Amino acid sequence: MPVDHPPTPGSALWVLAHPRRESLNGHLFRAGVEALSRDHEVATSDLYSLGFDPVLGEPDLGEPAGRPGNLAELAGEAYTRGQVLPEVQAEHEKLARAELLVLQFPLWWYGTPAILKGWLDRTLTDSFAYDNEIDPAHGVPRRYGDGGLTRRRALIVVTVGEDERTLGPRGLSGDLDSLLFPLTHGALWYVGIEALDLHVVHDADSLSAAGVVREIRRLRQRLEGIDSEPTRPFRRLRDGDYPSDLRALHPDLLPGRTDLEIHRVG
Repeated sequence: MPVDHPPTPGSALWVLAHPRRESLNGHLFRAGVEALSRDHEVATSDLYSLGFDPVLGEPDLGEPAGRPGNLAELAGEAYTRGQVLPEVQAEHEKLARAELLVLQFPLWWYGTPAILKGWLDRTLTDSFAYDNEIDPAHGVPRRYGDGGLTRRRALIVVTVGEDERTLGPRGLSGDLDSLLFPLTHGALWYVGIEALDLHVVHDADSLSAAGVVREIRRLRQRLEGIDSEPTRPFRRLRDGDYPSDLRALHPDLLPGRTDLEIHRVG
């Protein structure tokens, strides 16, 4: 039976990955949750406060320990047998309910903090977030725009120490959308979650007190219209743009281009 978790309308899960409560991220988190709670039911996962263990390990694979096999598949078997650890089960319940997922973090070494990567490793579990069955109607697995967590949207709130030019399309540090492609496409879209445009706080390390107030106001304004904001979806695997014999975008689509935007619709 394919996995499917219909979300509860008007519900949200806000995941924070920052160790300091009085940081810029801490202020944005509290202000954002308060603003979103005005017309949403908001659950939170402050990963550092929870002491969330980011390491996918033997205890995640069920009993008996030490079984041979693919780690993801073993974790999926543990899920189907009801052997998921309590801290992961709690995240499953919040994520299954949420119609909107907010992931908030500082950009560290051009990616997410380890604790958030580990949250993805342990929470987007095989047989919970996706499955390996072939969809008979399309002949491909239920992934990349399909799976257990469709009908959900994600807002990524990321603070960065650099300015818009440095993290722009020709910037020294690389385009931020491309840097976060492993998150927006490789993790979220893989399980069917559509990402909204990034919410980026630039020059986060040097913001003045007035700048912090400005960024809090900007986030609140963004959240006011979040329910009507359009997503920029990627191409779905089941739509045939990636022939199974090529495992790549069809050569007739955007020929000659190799940038990551080729995987977007339109």
